[in-house]
Amino acid sequence: YAHDIRGSIAHARMLARVGLLTDEERDQIVDGLVEIERQIAAGTFVFRQDLEDVHMNIERALIEQIGDVGRKLHTGRSRNDQVALDLKLWIEDASSELEKSFDALRRALVDLAKRDGHIVMPSYTHLQRAQPIVAGGEILAWTEAFDRASRRLLAIRTGIPRNPLGSGAIAGSSLPLDRHHLSALLPLGEPTYNSIDGTASRDAALDFVYALAVAAMTLSRWAEQWIIYASTEFSFITLDGRYTTGSSMMPQKRNPDMLELIRGRCGGVYGNLIALLTICKGLTIGYNRDLQEDKRHVFAAYD
Repeated sequence: YAHDIRGSIAHARMLARVGLLTDEERDQIVDGLVEIERQIAAGTFVFRQDLEDVHMNIERALIEQIGDVGRKLHTGRSRNDQVALDLKLWIEDASSELEKSFDALRRALVDLAKRDGHIVMPSYTHLQRAQPIVAGGEILAWTEAFDRASRRLLAIRTGIPRNPLGSGAIAGSSLPLDRHHLSALLPLGEPTYNSIDGTASRDAALDFVYALAVAAMTLSRWAEQWIIYASTEFSFITLDGRYTTGSSMMPQKRNPDMLELIRGRCGGVYGNLIALLTICKGLTIGYNRDLQEDKRHVFAAYD
């Protein structure tokens, strides 16, 4: 909802700039949208399932709140370009949040390397003992891998997002929309060059879920490594009791449940990527209703 309202406010300001709304109408719409966002955040907004989606619910509430002026917000746009914009804005914010999480993880690993990095240990190739190293060398290897995961997300945000709003249903609009001004109000770079591709493409979602799949794979490898190191046979590390459980039959055990769950969740993210690729593979150019299914896989992979 926050991304839909953000895009709608930018759209209203652009419509006023090109003379399709008066300044007073623009202000009414913007104030109405801000109030709706406040209500949703406070949990007092009532969503109606018969209105299909968040976009129609917000538009309905706006019209009820400010009257027919609210209907003018949809001038020059379709739900097709509206949805494409909202998804890109959501991916932008979600990538930023994940970058913060990876940064916190890297900092924790660096702190661990500072504390215990001097300890000598064997390195492994083929899971056979290789050259002697210090623990800090291996710990910082994981920071490098997680840094790539973070930079992969950053590349999505700075690479090829482009703003699809103004593409309409598929072929734009004959109204004098100012897409460059609209893009200046949003964090997605230039307008998309082609209105047909603007509503049909889900490359940003595919890139995002691919980045999450690689991150999940790296987390799974790290979890496996530490599960092995925490075993009695290795006894390289001891896991805090907050992250382990005992056995119902053998309560003295320290089972690495948290690491095992991290390792296990990787398969779900792979599934989201394959599902999204499969949804997109047979679609003709232009919007298709199949794309309504993209969000469930994007959101699930992010979670």
